[in-house]
Order: sequence, then C-alpha cells, then structure tokens
Amino acid sequence: MRFYFMNLMVLCAIFSCSDKKNNQIDVSTINVDFSIKRYEVDFYNSTENKLPILKKKYPYLFPKTFTDSLAIVKLNNKEEQELFNETQKLYKNIPELKIELLDLFKHIKHYNRKFKAPNVVTMISNIDYKSRVIYADSLLFISLDVYLGKTHKFYSDYPKYIKENNTKNNIIVDVANSIIEKQLVPLPNRSFIGKMIHEGKKIYLLDIYLPTISDKLKIRYSKEKMDWALTNEEDIWKYFIERKLLFSTETQLNKRFLEEAPFSKFYLQNDNQSPGRIGVWLGWQIVRSYMKNNDVSLQELLIIDSQELFKRSKYKPKK
Repeated sequence: MRFYFMNLMVLCAIFSCSDKKNNQIDVSTINVDFSIKRYEVDFYNSTENKLPILKKKYPYLFPKTFTDSLAIVKLNNKEEQELFNETQKLYKNIPELKIELLDLFKHIKHYNRKFKAPNVVTMISNIDYKSRVIYADSLLFISLDVYLGKTHKFYSDYPKYIKENNTKNNIIVDVANSIIEKQLVPLPNRSFIGKMIHEGKKIYLLDIYLPTISDKLKIRYSKEKMDWALTNEEDIWKYFIERKLLFSTETQLNKRFLEEAPFSKFYLQNDNQSPGRIGVWLGWQIVRSYMKNNDVSLQELLIIDSQELFKRSKYKPKK
C-alpha cells in the first residue's frame, strides 16, 4: 500500500491540473530543447580510423563488449550497408520528423511541467520491430529501418499485422507510446476490465499528446480492422458481458484481447476479421466516455481506480 500511495503522489506532482476537455491547445509559447543525432549516418559512413571519434560522440552505443574488431565487421557487412542505403532513400533528411517531435514534446510539457525532452538518436537495428523506439529518460532511440513502408521488400516475410505499422507515419506514435509507458504507473488491478482501462488510458494519452493523429494510427489498426471495431462495438461488449469476462482475473484473456496479435480470439468463425488488442480499443472507448461525462483533469484520470472509472464512465457501446 505504501508503494501504491507513493506512485499516486508522483503522478500528482508530475501532471498539471488544467482542463483537458479540449485536446486542440496552443503550444506555440512552450519551449523545449533537444538535439537529433544521426548515428546510422555517422557509423556507416565511418572508417576504422574514425572509430575513436565515433565512440566519443556516442559512448552509450559502444559498451566494452562492442570491441573495435566487432565494429569493423559490422561496418563492412554488405547486408547492413544495404539496409543503411535503403533507409537513407527515405530518411536522408528528416525535417518532418523534427517538426513532429517538437510538437509532441511541447504537448507533453504542457500537461507535464517536469517533462524534459530527450535527445534523439536515429539508428538502424536490423529491423528489430519489437524495439522500434527506446526511451531512456534523457535519450530516445529511433530505429528508422523499421519504418520503410509496409510493402518494402525487407518485410516480405513479416506478418501483415506487423508490416502494417512499418510506415513513416507510425514513428511519432511509437515515440509517444514509449514515453507514456514510463509515465503511467501500473495500478494494482488484475481484473480484465482493470487491464482494459489501464491500456485505454495509454491510448487516451495519445489523444492528448497527438491531437491531429488519426485514431487508426493511435491504435495501430488498418482501415479495415478499424471499421470492424467500430461496426461491432456493441457485439464485442455483449460478448464480454454475457461470458462474465469483465471481472475475470484469467491471464489467458491477455493473449486473446490485450496483446499484439493478427486478430482477437473470440473463438468464433469470423475471428480473423477482427483486429488484435480489441480489449485495448474498448478500454479506450470507456476512458473517452469517462472524460466526456466527468469534469476531471488528466491528473485525476491517471490516478483514478479502474473500477471507479468504469462506474462513472456511463459507457454505452455504439450501435
């Protein structure tokens, strides 16, 4: 209980209490300071003689286990050079990304007075799509080779639901998500509805931090999958109610409805038409309903108990 109380105090100290009803806010007067370094450009254009300079510029990317001999092998690897060249075709210059990052950081700082924009480092990671973006407080690493476009030849063997998110437009959403993961402290609620709402709070923060981004990008759905969720919202809700899943603590529900997957598992004939993480999507709608029907700040949203939020949300699925 002491740890839980301390987490609540941290959230209260970090987030401001200003009105959050209007997501479209003016952030033009907010100042944020950050740099962008192009590690992949510096590394793959380097030589053995320039390694000391590179190590001095990026000490955090040269641990003791990454010896000079390993760096040289990596530098001369034909496949990695090809990956770098393909990445450069799309990201030789990144003015749009700089603008998006600036706007995101300003929005976060508007709601979070203590937020300090991280310095950004772009890189390639041999298409490690599970670590697209890594946020480590003062540093933020973006693997550009994961964002070459969903039809790129390098992704030919990847599942469709993974490739769908390998686009330039997904970068800023993944950056925002990486920061949100560090900001939103997990609350002690093991019920399915508790997990749904906790994940829904994360997506709602995207509403706040990225007000001009489309919903399908926030939830990482294709247009078809998004349309399915919107069309079947009432049926999804009935399914959860009729099978008494909301207050279940069965961990298998995580894989069925909350974790990344090509589709959600209702164990029905047309499951493959549904998007994965449908429980996250529904939790998002519940959080949106709560914010619409209650005059509360973002701070209050983040610390409210999930079951209390559910009661006060007045959520009704769209028919």
